[in-house]
Amino acid sequence: MITSNFAVKLNKVSFLKLKLWQTMRVIIDIRLTVSLLLLIALVSISGTLIEQEKSLEFYQKAYPDSPALFGFLTWNLILLLGLNHVYSTWWFLLLLALFSLSLILCTFTRQWSALKATNKWIFYKKPHQFQKLLLSSELKAKKIIPIINILKEKKYKIFQENNTIYARKGILGKIGPIVVHIGILITLCGAVLGSLTGFLEQKMVASGSEFKINSHLNLGPLSTLQSSRNWKVRVNRFWIDYNSKGSVDQFYSDLSIINDDDEELKKETIYVNKPLRYDGVTIYQTDWGISSAQIQIDNGNIFQLPMASLENNNQSKIWGTWIPLKNDLSKGISLIAKDLQGTMIIYDENGSLDSAVRIGMPLVINGVELKVHKLIGSTGFQIKADPGIPLVYTGFGLLMLGVIMSYISHSQIWILQTNHTCLIGGKTNRSQITFEKEIIGIIDSLECSE
Repeated sequence: MITSNFAVKLNKVSFLKLKLWQTMRVIIDIRLTVSLLLLIALVSISGTLIEQEKSLEFYQKAYPDSPALFGFLTWNLILLLGLNHVYSTWWFLLLLALFSLSLILCTFTRQWSALKATNKWIFYKKPHQFQKLLLSSELKAKKIIPIINILKEKKYKIFQENNTIYARKGILGKIGPIVVHIGILITLCGAVLGSLTGFLEQKMVASGSEFKINSHLNLGPLSTLQSSRNWKVRVNRFWIDYNSKGSVDQFYSDLSIINDDDEELKKETIYVNKPLRYDGVTIYQTDWGISSAQIQIDNGNIFQLPMASLENNNQSKIWGTWIPLKNDLSKGISLIAKDLQGTMIIYDENGSLDSAVRIGMPLVINGVELKVHKLIGSTGFQIKADPGIPLVYTGFGLLMLGVIMSYISHSQIWILQTNHTCLIGGKTNRSQITFEKEIIGIIDSLECSE
């Protein structure tokens, strides 16, 4: 009875081992690995084409039910599949996990085994072993010592046993694929870490305002962002440089990092491609706008009116506001501006074009004197924290290094000296023509040494 139970348990263990091995063979199949890589690439492309982390209203407007983009892509489908935050969806992370597992198993079962086999000393002690080499030659009896000296000059590592020699070089070419796999895995880990623990925010801030980085964020599910972050950002000044044609050349934001006691911790002027970095957070300059206009009517007090971005068929940026001309708000005019240079357009209460006005220039309309003292700009920021960036850079560096190493040829040469002849042969994994020239050069050097 005990023997029977033991046999049953043994059969179960054998069955589990068999299933495990079969599963492993499927996972390390190069076809599965390539398929996963292509699928990850396609999903990543979709994340580039479909705007990420936008509001529900944005997707409803950009991807309506009718007409659907490409006949099927609607906002409902995008939200259902998580294509609005594709890089942090469970199914995309599962794809990365499967690809990483396949890569790890392939590295240990194939690349590492091949490297271990390469490190073994392999001596050819019988003449028929040279027949399987694509490149081999039979010479008259030669001495071993001149051959060793020639191989050393060509940077070969030499192993000798009696009358046979095994030489190799370019072992880095075998290590290269392993480094590539490690680089890919580290890059993927960095990307996953960033999507799970980082955060991203888009913000428009008026010049002269302050803001804290703790609200309305697209947080990763494991983000460590604390609402008690003890510093904030002040926009000291925002300005735009225009070129000779009147279009925007560059826009700038002068920022200060201040603590809760208004003490300045860091100050820096940022512009496109020159962000501010502080406490693991990077603030990029991405956009600009017009926040408000300072208006004066009939030499009264200066008051400030917010300006809103307006849609137009020309796709150019314009901002507008409504200026009341009476205290009861029964009459008013519209003010339109396209930049901060100071030229604005006035539309009357009927929506007809009335006149143009510049900053500081008084304008009489409907018996009322109007003066625009200042247009206040707003600056657009992308605020981002990504703890995975160092890993991504490290992994990408290893990936490039591994690719370069993989181009190094791994060459092997065998020599067997008998009483009457000297057999020499070799093989390489790439640069076959160069290797053939090297073997011919070795043979010529041996003949000249006689």
